[in-house]
Amino acid sequence: MWKLDELLPYRLGGLLYTPALNTGIVKKIRDRAYPALTALAFCLEDSIQDAALPQAEQTLAESLAALSGMPSSDRPLLFVRVRTPRHLERVHRLLGDREDILTGYILPKFDLSNGEEYVRLVKAFNEGRSTPLYMMPTLESGMIAEPGSRTSMLLRVKRILDSLRGCVLNVRVGGNDFCNLYGLRRSVHQSIYDIGVIRDILMDILQVFSADYVVSGPVWEYFGTDPRGPWAEGLRAELALDRLNGFVGKTAVHPVQLPVICQELRVSREDYEDARQILGWSGEGLGVARSAKGSRMNEVKCHTKWAERISKLAEVYGVREEGEA
Repeated sequence: MWKLDELLPYRLGGLLYTPALNTGIVKKIRDRAYPALTALAFCLEDSIQDAALPQAEQTLAESLAALSGMPSSDRPLLFVRVRTPRHLERVHRLLGDREDILTGYILPKFDLSNGEEYVRLVKAFNEGRSTPLYMMPTLESGMIAEPGSRTSMLLRVKRILDSLRGCVLNVRVGGNDFCNLYGLRRSVHQSIYDIGVIRDILMDILQVFSADYVVSGPVWEYFGTDPRGPWAEGLRAELALDRLNGFVGKTAVHPVQLPVICQELRVSREDYEDARQILGWSGEGLGVARSAKGSRMNEVKCHTKWAERISKLAEVYGVREEGEA
């Protein structure tokens, strides 16, 4: 149906979640209060009590109407997090033409119980559209976490997504939802990778999806006013592990997290130069060469996919010079 813009999944950066009841977010966007804001999700799910859902839906419709007058270049990418396929269908009808300024929908607890219905609806929504309405499934349910069937479950979920691949902007993971299954929580001095049972789930998700999809990292729940405080140090440390393992981008719960996430998405000068060398290979028969700094080996057959990712990140977020924070 659609051919996905290769850079678009990388432009989300830190996806900031805000409750759809937040009436002040429109002014913040208009005033450019958050310079590092690249993508925003209006949440109608966990952040909204059931009794307040009708009010949150109405506030969402009003917020989108208010933002529709802004040039698209001045707006972040906008998403709505719904609850279920039935709720997605209801929100779609409620928004009407206001849906046109959305980049897409976030589909929580995506698994075999609802995946095909979610995909059917997104496919129907896209019929007749001139621009795609994307979906971002979130893997976070107990069905996904179940150790005995996890790999086969994830492969079956991937086949569902592959049927509408051009509309899948990225795959997201619910780190806190997985932690909740086991009654666990990391401290500000720990990373999600220190929790063994959660690390194993995340690694299985990456093994199945990251070769074909951009997979976004789990939320970091700590924030504060000091950009050098423990919350920021912990976020930087977890982002480094995200990057090492193959996650791109991260869910943000507070605007102060956004600059940190965007800064950490920049690529090092060494990685950038090596990526350029690999993608512009001219080895005259050789498939291996010394890196730009002469400190490691670049092998075109082994490092091309890595180089493509580095090149895309550099184009979106820039290059970090040596010694630069």
